[in-house]
Amino acid sequence: MKVVVQRAKEANVIVEGEVVGEISKGFMLLVGVTHEDEMKDADYLADKIVNLRVFEDETGKMNHSLLDIEGEILSVSQFTLYGDCRKGRRPNFMGAAKPDKALTLYNYFNEQLEKKGVRVQTGSFGAMMDVSFTNDGPVTLIIESKDK
Repeated sequence: MKVVVQRAKEANVIVEGEVVGEISKGFMLLVGVTHEDEMKDADYLADKIVNLRVFEDETGKMNHSLLDIEGEILSVSQFTLYGDCRKGRRPNFMGAAKPDKALTLYNYFNEQLEKKGVRVQTGSFGAMMDVSFTNDGPVTLIIESKDK
């Protein structure tokens, strides 16, 4: 699994003109699933993300986690994270998991985040979505469950 973690002041996702997910301060996540991913990958990423110390303390240093600040998560499924652009001009998405597997692991990942005490909002899997957020910092990290 691959997750783009973006520290956000606020974020929302709109599908067909309707807000389906919205948060205030926390993380905007773009979540990609590939063929060989398993539940242990989702477990690893959920633990890593809620405990990342990327929020400022009273001295301005990044010492606080999402749990420390009682932040929220907007999680959006993003199969295009596994787009291979090395050849030609059109990305190859063969690295992305099939929708049934991706949806199962994406839902499981979000459940694990919630079990850690975080309020999680999501987009609509497989839908065309308008995602808006204010990147705080900006702080953006890419975290993968497997070494490349």
